[in-house]
Amino acid sequence: MFNKKGFVLVLLMVFSIKMAPAQCAMCKAVVEGGNQNMAEGVNNGITYLMVFPYILVGVLFYFLYRHRKKVKN
Repeated sequence: MFNKKGFVLVLLMVFSIKMAPAQCAMCKAVVEGGNQNMAEGVNNGITYLMVFPYILVGVLFYFLYRHRKKVKN
């Protein structure tokens, strides 16, 4: 499915990512206040919001896989 150049390109993309600030300016301003509970809440909220697109994409690929498997047989 993947050719050698595509695989190398994907590996280069994955391993060449630079660290970036993980919060928007507003979230950073809230967290800089020094309240540990607020910082944990913001981080938990970011994680909670981040997981749903991955779940939706995973479900989409699962149904596409099942559909393609059914069509081939």
